[in-house]
Amino acid sequence: MKVYQSDKIRNLSLIGHSGSGKTTLTEAILFLTGVTKRQGRIEDGNTVSDFGKEEITRKVSIGTAVIPAEWNDIKYNFLDTPGYFDFAGEMYGALRASEGAILLVDASSGVEVGTEKAWKYTDEHKIPKIIFLNKMDKENVNFEKLLANIKDRFGDKAVPFTLPIGQSESFKGAASVIDEVAFEYNGTNSKKIDMPAEIQDEIESIKELLMEKVAETDEELMEKYFDGQKFTIEEIRKGLKLAVQNGDLVPIIVGSAEKGIGVDLLLNIAGSYMPNPTEVGVNIGYSGEEKVERKVDVNEPFSAIIFKTIVDPFVGKLSLFKVLSGKITKDSEVYNVSKDKTEKLGGLFVLRGKNQLEVSEIVAGDIGATSKLQVAQTGDSLSSKSNPTLYDRIEYPQPTLFLAVEPKAKGDEEKIGTSLHRLTEEDPTFVVERNSETKQLLIGGQGNMQLAVIIDKLKNTFGVEVNLISPKVAYRETIKGTSSVQGKHKKQSGGAGQYGDVHIRFEPVDEDFVFEEEVFGGAVPRNFFPAVEKGLRESIEHGVLAGYPVVNMKAVLFDGSYHPVDSNEMAFKIAASLAFKKGMEAAKPILLEPVMKVEILIPEDYMGDVMGDMNKRRGRILGMEPQEDGSQLVIAEAPQAELFEYAIDLRSMTQARGSFTMEFIRYDEVPANIAEKIIEEAKTDKE
Repeated sequence: MKVYQSDKIRNLSLIGHSGSGKTTLTEAILFLTGVTKRQGRIEDGNTVSDFGKEEITRKVSIGTAVIPAEWNDIKYNFLDTPGYFDFAGEMYGALRASEGAILLVDASSGVEVGTEKAWKYTDEHKIPKIIFLNKMDKENVNFEKLLANIKDRFGDKAVPFTLPIGQSESFKGAASVIDEVAFEYNGTNSKKIDMPAEIQDEIESIKELLMEKVAETDEELMEKYFDGQKFTIEEIRKGLKLAVQNGDLVPIIVGSAEKGIGVDLLLNIAGSYMPNPTEVGVNIGYSGEEKVERKVDVNEPFSAIIFKTIVDPFVGKLSLFKVLSGKITKDSEVYNVSKDKTEKLGGLFVLRGKNQLEVSEIVAGDIGATSKLQVAQTGDSLSSKSNPTLYDRIEYPQPTLFLAVEPKAKGDEEKIGTSLHRLTEEDPTFVVERNSETKQLLIGGQGNMQLAVIIDKLKNTFGVEVNLISPKVAYRETIKGTSSVQGKHKKQSGGAGQYGDVHIRFEPVDEDFVFEEEVFGGAVPRNFFPAVEKGLRESIEHGVLAGYPVVNMKAVLFDGSYHPVDSNEMAFKIAASLAFKKGMEAAKPILLEPVMKVEILIPEDYMGDVMGDMNKRRGRILGMEPQEDGSQLVIAEAPQAELFEYAIDLRSMTQARGSFTMEFIRYDEVPANIAEKIIEEAKTDKE
């Protein structure tokens, strides 16, 4: 593939609800531009962008694939992102490497949750977009209704740049509003036809609306518009491009990716109105403490950001990056600013799906890949050592669903740990952690589909099989009352004996554990105090109810006795542990559970369901805060034990429109009826 200069590149993320046809569109583009001889199909498992075993089996995209294509002397890098919500992190990474987005809408379904989420994210990050109304050939598709649906959700800035010729199954072509030409399609071949009379009026009214948009981009054009003067073609194109770039205008293109209808018009409109990398301003990074500006220019110092990593046991690690300034050649050394390490490239290429196309250089604004970077991770900044440039990392959503991993085969623990950590390199929204208390290996992500895919990859890529189970709760034990007890250890069996005798008072306290002594008259010699404290500190690791660590307890050594020959540190340590067991049992022991603060962001319509559900989880609603976009932030507290599957339940309650974050805040007493069950289970586990 030849090297294109920055102004001849368009980086466009394909985004939208799962099943809206993003991968099918990439197939139509590859076929139209002559890269492939026939269009692949998801059903047949032969598409260029869904090449992973898990994607082919499930028939959904799981990772972002880069699909470069050449059309009319422009290089388009299409980033085909998954529509499934568990893989939203892939969309965030792809959009970091794009100047624009194509938001696909399934014409037979209209605006769906994934459409809303993608729209909201691109609006917040000021990313220009085009709507591609796909599947216009499906039955019962009504363009007027669809348009009303889009305008109702997203406002008047969404405007058709093409209109359908024929409806539903008789959809056969599209008319360009701006150029006022109509095309009829036979596969990807199109022929110019006379403009159908029935859409002529509609074209005039849309054109009038677009001229208003053009006028709003410039004061001189506004004056010209009010004077009733016509704009030149150059003024129209420049004004529309500016309106699209500013987010004041979102072109709507109609088509059918499967039949190739309208795909050429989409490419032409994206080429004309979507910004190239040089048109979106400078990149702001940091060199040490100092802010630096890097222009998207081949003559600037080299800088890039890694937006995706692919882990392949055969090829090694592939790092996909976007060059933000300067250029990179295949024999370059790169400095990883994020890790303060210099590495040599393992080749330089562009990816098309899984296919590596070797190139001699990649210039500012283009997307490339390399292999064998040892320390590099997604989000890292690369630059030249002489001009280090550190960019802000990509922000990813925090994991909300955690499950524990158990090996199916003994002895696989180490291999599982290593393989899981390699998979975290590939997916920054996926985390692995070892819970030091419960000793469980936990994996966390956005939902059950993501974690199921991780488990499949473990098996298919690394050859290890695991079971997923619910995580254990790290309970605590404490006391509510006070007790004074004696702990005595006496052992005489020929030779030296053992003798330790302590009287200890146990009482509740706000700190984790406090040891004090009030011994008078040397009843217990001072040199045995550390042994008594050690015996107690070891004992509080396992409480008397269910063996959980003990907190908020004060132990006061106030009396005892000793034997001048048989007393030693070990004897007093054992005596202290006997006193602990008796003392805790006598001081009204209770079980404590971790309580989480939960912040839930939901549309107003779901308030009743979410609040009712929170009550069923033994939760308390602390407050509600209305948000600017009309949604509500519900702030609540609930026991961790009730929240392990909240990610799955909230998604089904809110049709995936709700999101939440949670953090640990404190321990609270477990209700007696629930505590009984927990204690019973702990005893069974011990046996």
